Amino acid sequence: MIQLETIFDIVWKGFIIGVTVSAPLGPVGVLCIQRTLNKGRWYGFVTGVGASLSDIFYALLTGYGMSFVFDYVNKNIFYLQLLGSVMLLAFGIYTFRSNPVRSLRPMSVNKGTYLHNFLTAFFVTLSNPLIIFLFIGLFARFAFVSEGVLLFEAVSGYLAIAVGALSWWLGITYFVNKVRRQFNLRGIWILNRVIGSIVVLVSLLGLAFTLMGQSLY
Repeated sequence: MIQLETIFDIVWKGFIIGVTVSAPLGPVGVLCIQRTLNKGRWYGFVTGVGASLSDIFYALLTGYGMSFVFDYVNKNIFYLQLLGSVMLLAFGIYTFRSNPVRSLRPMSVNKGTYLHNFLTAFFVTLSNPLIIFLFIGLFARFAFVSEGVLLFEAVSGYLAIAVGALSWWLGITYFVNKVRRQFNLRGIWILNRVIGSIVVLVSLLGLAFTLMGQSLY
């Protein structure tokens, strides 16, 4: 029987996972900002949609793989959540220390179609299978994959990941478009540092609560 409490738990976890995966300004994030500034907000947004679709593919792949080891996950949930927090911490530090400006590319004068902007972002993101490790860490940290979850509940969780990712891209393109006159290379660098700091803070809190035997999420 479908329980609203279970669905709500899965949905909000999925939403946070979607935002967390999309937020760091890697090559696609910088590409999204570039296109927003040079082509317009909706060109930047469809770039984010392309990246989100690729992320969902890897999320489903990760969840499907983890579903085969439910017993192992349940027996070692403490160690997996600990590992997930450490992986998230490492990812946050990497994001904080990285310089996304290096990913800037010369922009074509031709805007191209929305479909072209969508597909290029999709394949750029798809070409980085290492994102699976980020999903493993997040799924473990949030105990996103668990035994006994109904199909409708699981689908709701993955849809929430998509909504979280799309919400991020919608928000960031709106923000960049609003401050386009003041937004420069330093703005990209500062934004990436803020995102990295938030990820580090959340991972440290998760690590502390895990060691204390409590649940932060």
